[in-house]
Amino acid sequence: MSPFEIIMLICFGAAWPVSIYKSWTSRSVEGKSLFFLIIVLSGYIAGILHKIFYLYDGVIILYALNFFMILADIMLYMRNRRIQNGTYNE
Repeated sequence: MSPFEIIMLICFGAAWPVSIYKSWTSRSVEGKSLFFLIIVLSGYIAGILHKIFYLYDGVIILYALNFFMILADIMLYMRNRRIQNGTYNE
């Protein structure tokens, strides 16, 4: 378990709650890139797979936590896009 890997994941992970909150409250996709979110999500998938197949340790929890936060932001992006297009019914 690398302390540098842990620090990296904590630092990256600290930004996602703010992004999720902004997505939730703004109800807009302005300033968001679905392509970027998918690229970052793919990186976390690769990190999780590496932990599963090569070096399983507790850091996988941080990868999974970040994965689910990005997934939540992607779902909010989809919701907000539907809101902006006028096809979202609450």
